[in-house]
Amino acid sequence: MADIIQLLPDHVANQIAAGEVVQRPASVVKELLENAIDAGASSIKLIIKEAGKTLIQVIDNGKGMSVTDARLSFERHATSKIKTADDLFLLSTKGFRGEALASIAAIAHVELKTKQEGDEVGTCLVIEGSEVQSQEVVVTPKGSSLAVKNLFFNIPARRNFLKSNAVETRHIIDEFHRVALAHPSIEFVMFHNGSESFNLPESNYRQRIVNIFGTKTNEKLVPVNEDTEVLAISGFVGKPEFAKKSRGEQFFFVNDRFIKSAYLNHAISSAFEGLLKDGAHASYFLNLKVNPQTIDINIHPTKTEIKFDDEHTLYAILRSAVKHSLGQFNIAPVLDFDRDSNLDTPYSYQQKGTPSVEVDRSYNPFQEEKIAPTTSQRVHKPTASNSNSWESLYVGLESKGMQSQNDFSGIDFETEEKNSSIFDETNKVEHKHTTYQAHNKYIISTIKSGMLIIDQHRAHQRVLYEDFLKNMTIKEAMSQQLLFPLQLHFSPQEIEIIQQLKSDLEHTGFIFQTIKEELVEITGVPVSVPESEVSIILEQLISDVENEVPDSNFSATDLLAKSMAKSLAIKTGQSLTRMEQEHLVNSLFACKEPSASPANRVTFITMTVDELDKRFV
Repeated sequence: MADIIQLLPDHVANQIAAGEVVQRPASVVKELLENAIDAGASSIKLIIKEAGKTLIQVIDNGKGMSVTDARLSFERHATSKIKTADDLFLLSTKGFRGEALASIAAIAHVELKTKQEGDEVGTCLVIEGSEVQSQEVVVTPKGSSLAVKNLFFNIPARRNFLKSNAVETRHIIDEFHRVALAHPSIEFVMFHNGSESFNLPESNYRQRIVNIFGTKTNEKLVPVNEDTEVLAISGFVGKPEFAKKSRGEQFFFVNDRFIKSAYLNHAISSAFEGLLKDGAHASYFLNLKVNPQTIDINIHPTKTEIKFDDEHTLYAILRSAVKHSLGQFNIAPVLDFDRDSNLDTPYSYQQKGTPSVEVDRSYNPFQEEKIAPTTSQRVHKPTASNSNSWESLYVGLESKGMQSQNDFSGIDFETEEKNSSIFDETNKVEHKHTTYQAHNKYIISTIKSGMLIIDQHRAHQRVLYEDFLKNMTIKEAMSQQLLFPLQLHFSPQEIEIIQQLKSDLEHTGFIFQTIKEELVEITGVPVSVPESEVSIILEQLISDVENEVPDSNFSATDLLAKSMAKSLAIKTGQSLTRMEQEHLVNSLFACKEPSASPANRVTFITMTVDELDKRFV
C-alpha cells in the first residue's frame, strides 16, 4: 500500500497558521503594534483604509532591522525574543512565537521598509503570498514601516466572512486602545481613511485614559494602588454612579499585556457588590505586575489568556484593593474607628459640660393671667364676651349633628345599595377574571379554548418595536420639548456613532441642539421616553451598534427600533394595574407579529382546557 502522509508546502502551512493568528484585520494591527513596541519605538503611527481590508500600515522609530534580519523575520518560528524553552517563563516582550509576520505574509501583500540607526540606507522587502517579489536598497528613516495590503487576497472565502467596515473598524480601535493604554509613555497616532482618529502624546496613565475616552472620564476615576510580594496593582476603577450597561471600558493588563480573565473580573464585581444597579458593569483600568515565572502566556495563539500559578491569592488581593479604594475615597460606606480630631469638642468648652435647660412646669397656657397686662397684651387680649363667644358656637351642635346624621344616614344607605348592585354584580364580575398578573412577570388571560400566558417584558418590546419602526418609516413621531436642554457626555467614538444615527433618532422624536466632540445637547425626546431614561437608551443603543453582527440585510433603522424597545420595555418585576394589563394584551394582539419579540423569542404561550385536564389525571 502506498504511503499517504506527506509534508505540507510552506505556503500552505503558513496559511493554516494564519487561520489561528490572523482572524480579522484587527489581529494584524495587534501583531504589528506589538512588534513596534518590542523594537523600542517611542512614537508609533497606525494607518488603515477601509477597515484594514485595503491597507494596514504601522510606522515606528524603533531600532530597525538589518538586511538579513528583514528577510529572516518572515520565516516561520524566526524570532529574536527567545532562545530556549526556559525563556517562555521569563518573557518581557510582546511577541515570541515567530509566526506573526510569516502568517501575515502568507495571506496578503506585504511591503517592509527598515533601517538601523548606524546604517546610511535601509532595505525594502516586498512579499506576496509568502513569495518574495523583491528586496532592494531604499532611503528610509530609522525604524520600520510595514504595510499590509489586500488582506486575504488569496483566501476569498475567508475575506467573505469579514463583517462590515463599521464592525471591523470597531475591532481595530479596540486593539489600538489596548496597546495604547498599556504603554502611556509611547506616542500613538491613528489615521483612518485619511483622517486622524487619535493623537495620543506621551503622558501618564490617567491622562492616557482621558485622551482616549474623553475629558469627562477624569471625574469618574478612582485610583487603586496596592503593592505586595505576590502582586502589585496600579490603575483606576470607575465610580459606581457612572457604571454602564456594556462591558466596554474594562481593561486588565498583566506585565503590560492586555488579558481577558472572567475570574479576575468577578473579583472586581464582588468588590462593587451592593453599589451597582442591576445589569450595570463597573469600568476599570488596572495594571497588574507579577513575577513572569508565575504565569504562562503560551496557552492561546492571540496571547490574551494567561494561566496563573495562584489565582485564588490574586483574586483576594485584587478584591481587597478595589474595595479599599472605594472606601478610602468615600465611594463605599466603611467602618472607620479612627477619630477625626476636627469633630471633637473644642478645648475651651470641654470643662463647661452640657448646658442645662430650665422649664417652668407650673405654667398653664389656658389659665387666666392674674398679672396686670402690659400695653401690648391689652391690645391682643380678648374681652370676656369674646373669650366665651367661641363656646356659644357649639351650643346645640351636638343635638343638631345627631339629627343631621340620622337624616342623611338613610339616604347614604340607599345610595350604597344602588351603587353596590350596579358595580359589584355587573362591572366587577365583568373584569374580575379578564387578566391576572403572576409574580410581576406574566400576564394570564382566559380565552375560549383555555388560558393565555404572556411574558410582559417581551410583549411590551414587540409593541414598542413596531411603534418605533412605524414612526421612523413614516417620519411622523411626536416629541416633547424639555424645559432645560439635556447635556450628555460621551467619548469621541460614541459621538461618531450618534452622528451616524442622528437622522433615525430624530424620526423617533429626539431633537438634537448640538453634537460636539464629547457633548450631546438634547432639547426634545419622544413622548413615551422619560427624561431620566435618555442617557440609558443612548448608551444601550451605542453598545448594540458596537456589538451587533450585521448581515447583508442589516438596517440601522431596525437596530435602532430594537434597541429603544429593549431599553423602554416594561421590566420583569414591575407591577401593572388591571387597566395596564388589558392595554398591553390588546396592544400585543394588534401587532403584525404578536407571537415573537424583536429578538425572535416567544411572547406568549397557550394552555388549552384539555392540557389542564391532563394535569389532573
